[in-house]
Amino acid sequence: MEFLLDPNIWIAFAMLTALEIVLGVDNIIFISILVGRLPAHQRDMARRLGLGFAMLTRLLLLFSLSWVMGLTADLFSMAGQGISGRDVVLLLGGLFLLYKASHEIFVEVEAREQDAPPSTDPAVMKAAGRKLLWSIVGQIAIIDIVFSLDSVITAVGMVDQLGVMIAAVIASVLVMLVAAKPIGDFVDRHPSVKVLALAFLVMVGMALTAEAFEMHVPKGYIYAAMAFSLAVEALNIRARSKRQLKPAA
Repeated sequence: MEFLLDPNIWIAFAMLTALEIVLGVDNIIFISILVGRLPAHQRDMARRLGLGFAMLTRLLLLFSLSWVMGLTADLFSMAGQGISGRDVVLLLGGLFLLYKASHEIFVEVEAREQDAPPSTDPAVMKAAGRKLLWSIVGQIAIIDIVFSLDSVITAVGMVDQLGVMIAAVIASVLVMLVAAKPIGDFVDRHPSVKVLALAFLVMVGMALTAEAFEMHVPKGYIYAAMAFSLAVEALNIRARSKRQLKPAA
């Protein structure tokens, strides 16, 4: 138990937990947007399943560090550039995120009024709801693998102790579990914020795709751009609220 008294352990734990939370922001947004398509009574379960899978994926990758680090070795070359297993995963994940975010933007902006009216048959509605739930959980699972891979590789570069990595991953997922619902509810209440969040996911997908080809895009730039856009949108929301409260002349 003496290692618990080592301040370096606690500093490493705090830094890695904070980093895991920051790296998990895009994951929370992705989960919140997908979960918003579910009936209200299924959303909490879908969030817990999504974040639970995120934690499980990170822990499994941490317990197979030699395999994870082996993913950085080149598998083949293309146009004189080495392509590793990590590059392939990032490319596929980036393309999936680009497709999914673009599709959700189209549904949100163009296709919402074209949706077919839901069936009134209880059995059909129950089966459709169950199918949608597991479809969304599957999509969350796919993108969780991509986000987890990048997160674990970052963790390995920061900390040597496996126990610290595991504790940081569990702590960060617990924080995200608490934050996911209020973030999701806020996004659902403000459609314009949802479109901004989807645009953010498009940028993340582009960054992952570029990363697969060794073109590193610092996430700080993406987060800064998104923070600025959200700040402007917050001013718009406040202005709209004031106009609605203002009595008509």
